[in-house]
Amino acid sequence: MSPAVVVLLLLAGVSETAGRILPLVARRPGMSRTFVAGLLLPAGLVEGVVFALWPLTAWTLAESVLPSPPPGTGLVWTPGLVAPLVLAAVLAFPLLGPLLHFLLFVGVGAGLVGPLAAASGLDRPSAAGCVAVAGTGLGLAVEAVRRLVVRISANAARESIA
Repeated sequence: MSPAVVVLLLLAGVSETAGRILPLVARRPGMSRTFVAGLLLPAGLVEGVVFALWPLTAWTLAESVLPSPPPGTGLVWTPGLVAPLVLAAVLAFPLLGPLLHFLLFVGVGAGLVGPLAAASGLDRPSAAGCVAVAGTGLGLAVEAVRRLVVRISANAARESIA
């Protein structure tokens, strides 16, 4: 993965995280900037890693579908493929529209279908299924972790009040 792609993935991760954290910060005016930065940076790194895993996960699914997977490095992000992902992450702010954000992610996934089909030898519908299952699975896993972190944080806050 080139340094430009890594930077774009990290930017997308931090932007996606900012879209989720900043509305919470706005509701709690007593939070310090260092605490918010402490939340934003690691969470942005995690989101960036999840974004980076999307083509790898789709490639792994494609290999499991094929009877004899082709030799190769698989599907990787390129600056042209990751740029729409950055745009989708920038539009992650809830006030800018979750539907537009979702449609952009669908567009990014559709952009991954062609390279996956070409690299793996799958037909486009099968490649689209691999990309969709990989994206949905990663999204559900991240959402489960977010909910777990919120639940743990809420319990820790209740215990510190009591």
